[in-house]
Amino acid sequence: MFSLTSIRGLRATLPALLMAVAALAGVMVAAQPSNAAGSLPCDIYASAGTPCVAAHSSTRALYSSYNGPLYQVKRASDGATTNIGVLSAGGYANASAQDAFCTTPCVVTKIYDQSPRHNDLTVEGPGGAGGQDTGVPADALPVTAGGHTVYGLSFSGQMGYRDNSTSGVAVDGQAEGMYMVTSGTHVNNRCCFDYGNAETNNLDTGNGHMDAINFGTECWFSPCAGSGPWVQADLENGLFQSEAGHSKNSADTGDRDPFVTALLKNNGQNHFALKDGNAQSGGLTTEYSGSEPTTASGYSPMHQEGAIVLGTGGDNSNGSIGSFFEGVMTAGQPTDAADNAVQANITSVGYGAAGPVAAGSLVPGSTISLRATTPGYTDRYVRHQYDGAVTSVVNSASTALDKGDASWIVRRGLANPSCVSFESRNYPGDFLRHQNFRVYRRPMDGSAGFRADATFCPQTGKNGQGSSLASSNYPSKYLRHYDNTIYLASDGGSNAWDSATSWADDVSWAVDRPWTP
Repeated sequence: MFSLTSIRGLRATLPALLMAVAALAGVMVAAQPSNAAGSLPCDIYASAGTPCVAAHSSTRALYSSYNGPLYQVKRASDGATTNIGVLSAGGYANASAQDAFCTTPCVVTKIYDQSPRHNDLTVEGPGGAGGQDTGVPADALPVTAGGHTVYGLSFSGQMGYRDNSTSGVAVDGQAEGMYMVTSGTHVNNRCCFDYGNAETNNLDTGNGHMDAINFGTECWFSPCAGSGPWVQADLENGLFQSEAGHSKNSADTGDRDPFVTALLKNNGQNHFALKDGNAQSGGLTTEYSGSEPTTASGYSPMHQEGAIVLGTGGDNSNGSIGSFFEGVMTAGQPTDAADNAVQANITSVGYGAAGPVAAGSLVPGSTISLRATTPGYTDRYVRHQYDGAVTSVVNSASTALDKGDASWIVRRGLANPSCVSFESRNYPGDFLRHQNFRVYRRPMDGSAGFRADATFCPQTGKNGQGSSLASSNYPSKYLRHYDNTIYLASDGGSNAWDSATSWADDVSWAVDRPWTP
């Protein structure tokens, strides 16, 4: 059913160190089962007696032996498709193959199931609460995993995937478990950023007919602690944080880490549990473990139908935004020890903002900070604040949040490869774009309009310093700071921010080393 998905985490460390850190932090983590070196999530769950019946990822293999396709992309120019696989068995996605094929924008049209069940996800059709969905833009969410540049899946509403004819997925009260790696930086309060078990007809068929992880900021049952986003159970006709629906855990105020492990398991009869954790470091926290919902009948036992949904609710409620990197579903309810071992494997991946990181240049792949060159304002940098782009004083004494918000990853221009786009360092998949000549940080939705609005063409600084950044679709207008706010501005015009006074200084930016690596 309903809803969606940070401060920065540390890069991955050895599982033993992760367990020590978790213990020091007071996180209760059960002992991990012994696993062979190189065991990946589905190997771990299989060894624990709860094999994967679905394994989806755009970033890596989830079995150590898997050497097949991860996802399929479709090119806009000619409708051609190709599969994107792994670099080697058990390895990471071959993103360079996507880059070579997608000479014009691509969308992801299929996400392959790595399990022997072949429960592949394709673009979702119309449902009771939403029309035909589209695939996600293939290049919207570049990140790193295992030291490789890969692409996550960035959902921006009216995007979703589904398989209504599956094999092996729990039905009619059978036990199951599932997790997904998502993001706490790209969320909203709309229905429904889900991954898991759903109806087979794209309709709401009643209480207990879904069993899916939900991650977002929609508080279905008040009160909720904090502002989210929370890991919740979409069991149809409610997003549950406890058997009563509402949160009973005042410590569960949400998880805004850039990479989040969200986990749900359900014995299908009288018990479900919710866990979450930072997917870059540390262990899992159990946010709820108790009886099935008591708010209405139909949840005990459950009545799952066995379809798989990603990015929408069971009735194709598709107003949500969110990020997806990997996820699995199991036959049977996994042990806590298996969950902990899987979390240790996830953190070992080293999910992070995409690289390489070559500081202080406008070369795609570099990380930079943009500093004003206007006299009297040279201590101010472009940063995002409440989704808007502003200038703010940033220095060595600034908070980590301020430094991160003032750091940007340079990307090949989304609309013109000879120009550049700027991805948020803290919010993977969000870019600087202009709307009505004001500049904002926004999630990339793959549209031609977004791509053009988020593309800027560097020129020599108009005041002789640094670079000036002309809009790709309004070439006479440049990124300018005016009254500490970032606009697209021409040299003279009817808007206040078009004032010719100090225009050349205000549109010239020093490309500095980033405040955050």
